Amino acid sequence: MDLIYTPEQNAFRKEVRAWLAANIPAKPLASFDTQEGFEQHRAWEKTLAKGNWGMVTWPKEYGGRGCNLIEWLIFEEEYYRASAPLRVNQNGIFLLGPTLMEYGTPAQKERFITKMASGEEMWAQGWSEPGAGSDLAAIRSKAIRQGDEYVLNGQKVWSTRAVFADWVFCIFRTDPASERHHGLSFIFVPLNAPGVTVRPIPQLDGLPGFAEIFFDDVRVPVENRLGDEGQGWNIAMSTAGFERGLMLRSPARFQETAKRLVKLYREHSNDILDLSIEDAVVKCYMDAEAYALSTYQTASRLMKGGKIGSESSVNKIFWSELDQLMHETAMNILGWRAELWPQSPAAGDVGHWLDGFLFAQSGPIYAGTNEIQRNIIAERLLGMPRK
Repeated sequence: MDLIYTPEQNAFRKEVRAWLAANIPAKPLASFDTQEGFEQHRAWEKTLAKGNWGMVTWPKEYGGRGCNLIEWLIFEEEYYRASAPLRVNQNGIFLLGPTLMEYGTPAQKERFITKMASGEEMWAQGWSEPGAGSDLAAIRSKAIRQGDEYVLNGQKVWSTRAVFADWVFCIFRTDPASERHHGLSFIFVPLNAPGVTVRPIPQLDGLPGFAEIFFDDVRVPVENRLGDEGQGWNIAMSTAGFERGLMLRSPARFQETAKRLVKLYREHSNDILDLSIEDAVVKCYMDAEAYALSTYQTASRLMKGGKIGSESSVNKIFWSELDQLMHETAMNILGWRAELWPQSPAAGDVGHWLDGFLFAQSGPIYAGTNEIQRNIIAERLLGMPRK
């Protein structure tokens, strides 16, 4: 891994920085867990697409720029440095998009990826079920084939962005006699299809960031299946690799949070008597930089033909627990002000830390609970026996 940027990479950074400076909305967008904010973020996704910045690693014919992973990391660094809006279509562009590139037919890529990049179609993820959270092999929702269609029945839960999204990618059991990870298939479902019911699930802040989805004799064409029938588990594991290992949480997200944390500490250092807080700030900054270096190493390996394997579980634990530590440290620095909602006049310019703190609590749960990730590390990386 070479840590020195090439002249071409430096030029790319300047181009990204200039475009963002000219196009970022003047006022912060509303929360994308509201209808108003969701549509504002959809409009921002469309603005990104006009400049071919929707997902820079995608081929140009699909609305990307054909960038390599190092250039993507540079883009992300500039994106977070500029405080650009969060990506409301992250389930699509960061998770489903790379999976479609690998497993999709030419017709599927043409149909879905361009509209995903443009923000015209927004995606939710439909994996977890009431009895199948991190243990996806316990999925019971069924997709029974009838001619050129699948008939879907079942329930999904904790589907992020599903309240306002247009599509959901799901895993269904297409072989009713199968067990565990066998007989599963990866299927796309429009959320306005007859028989689909979406019920919002309020978050801690009362906004509907999640939803449960019910499927009652929902019919979708067979061409909405990604990959072969019964291949759903393998495809889902590829998607999970993107989610845990590289694409979903770029290091720039945590580096910028660490920088803001250092700034917050300096502003309040005269009022802090607990020296452990200073230690925590230093650890957060060091860990954010370490995660960035590790991600650059992973990107370099992938560019040379390598793969993301079980080590993605290590990444997932690291960034989720780092996110928690950074926001817990900010709460300790702020004291009573940390409990104020951002809209409270007394919160001033620090209210966003509470939003980040609440969201960070979900980090060890989504993308596979950290307990399950530790099992994967023990069994697949360390070779320890299953209990």
